[in-house]
Amino acid sequence: MTEKTASKHLINLQSTFAVDNPVLQNAVKVFHELDQFEFDLGLLEEEETTAIQTSWWPIISVVGGNSGAKETFLARYLQVELAPTHKTTVLLHNAGNQTILPATALDVDFRYPFYRISQKLEQVQKGEGERINANLEMRTVSSARLQGKLIIDIPNFIHATNYEVSNLLTSYSMEQSDVVLVFCDIFNSTTDLAKALTQTLIKQQESNKLVYLFDDTTANAQVWQRKLADLGLTIGQFIGISQVDNPNSADFVLLEQRLANAGLQRNYRVLHSLEKSINDLENVVIAEVKQGISIWKDRSTFSSLLVLGFIVMLMVFAEVAGLGFLELLFDPIVGVAIILSIAAFMFPLHIMFSKMLAKVTTTYLVRRQKQLQLTENLAALFEQDLGFKRMLLPIFEPIGWNKKSKARLNNLLARTKELVQSLNDNFSLYSTATVSIQPVARPAVVTPQPAPTIQPEPAPQIAVASVVEQPVPSFVTPEPVMQVAPQPAPAPVAESASQQPQRQSALMQKFVRK
Repeated sequence: MTEKTASKHLINLQSTFAVDNPVLQNAVKVFHELDQFEFDLGLLEEEETTAIQTSWWPIISVVGGNSGAKETFLARYLQVELAPTHKTTVLLHNAGNQTILPATALDVDFRYPFYRISQKLEQVQKGEGERINANLEMRTVSSARLQGKLIIDIPNFIHATNYEVSNLLTSYSMEQSDVVLVFCDIFNSTTDLAKALTQTLIKQQESNKLVYLFDDTTANAQVWQRKLADLGLTIGQFIGISQVDNPNSADFVLLEQRLANAGLQRNYRVLHSLEKSINDLENVVIAEVKQGISIWKDRSTFSSLLVLGFIVMLMVFAEVAGLGFLELLFDPIVGVAIILSIAAFMFPLHIMFSKMLAKVTTTYLVRRQKQLQLTENLAALFEQDLGFKRMLLPIFEPIGWNKKSKARLNNLLARTKELVQSLNDNFSLYSTATVSIQPVARPAVVTPQPAPTIQPEPAPQIAVASVVEQPVPSFVTPEPVMQVAPQPAPAPVAESASQQPQRQSALMQKFVRK
């Protein structure tokens, strides 16, 4: 197994998080082991990595309506003047002057959001992938509040002319963001784009990333909560914007805390991307290659059977014509020679069909890789299955995909979940104090102790009266008769026990009289 060197991107990430973020540093190591796993399967090249599926920056998206509240807020919060624009803009901190970079800087750099966005635009509408600079840009801004994070300024698209492109850029921005600031003036519009935005927000509200900013001088939070609940938006935080530039106001503190937590949300987003990459390797990548192998084998087998059926049809025609072909076929020498000749003809023909149809399958897998926007090379893994043995035998599993590789992948998934748990431990309510348990000292010799004697409970005492002699007949020996003295009313529990001697005495008297 060839050792894969870590990509430059992973090396830079590891050096970046080496001091202040050990969880992401360990995530980088798991990413590298995942890259090694896919490199062994032939899915990745030497410098490729699966860590480019998401941006490692904390990302904040801002979307607003026609009132201009969004532009005013950004200028006051960042303490810089931003030129108006109709494009989706990524704001990046830079100590120098403001610089506008084209969208291609984002499309080809996996460190930032909107990586390979041109392919998505091309799938939505033909030709939009080449016009990416007309809809997207990146600006460098000298603002201390922008250090260590990115802000995506989503333009006011209420009057946008291209519905599909605007909706795609907005949805993609919110999916890649850790915090989404939504100005409530956007809900005053009833256009199709505003309705599409509402549906996008409904899908994203479960991630707890939505913060609604409203003008608290005209309406309070309860009014907007009821209005958005009617639209299906029930999850989110509401903050007034009249005092967000006042460091002493409660709204400013809430907003600062929420934006500061973008880094924490970024950690969970990166770990989610790692877990998704591990699961997609089996559920998407391997599944696509399996499907390609199945299609390839079915087509190759069908082609060979088609030729074999043609040969059998010729044999039947020969027998019908009276050539006596069946007699030759059942001959112990000539028949075996005919069968071996057909096999010698069909085996190389099947190999030829397999190689020809493998090129068609390779083209299909390349197209599927572009459609799914996968980093993994599906065709490379498929081409490893074009050996003579796999062409003839019904083997549908890709080469290298076995129980050992599945166990290796499950190990990476378990380590990813441990990293998520380590993040959760920062907010654990359990005490971190260590409780030491002292060992119990055992005696050298155990002396048996005598069992305790259990004394029986004394029987209840019954008061008996004096013995009185009664006259009896001469042929019967007189015996003393016991008479029970009057007793106070016994307890309900002892009633049955006190009545039993009385019944015995009455029987004895009756016996004596007889």
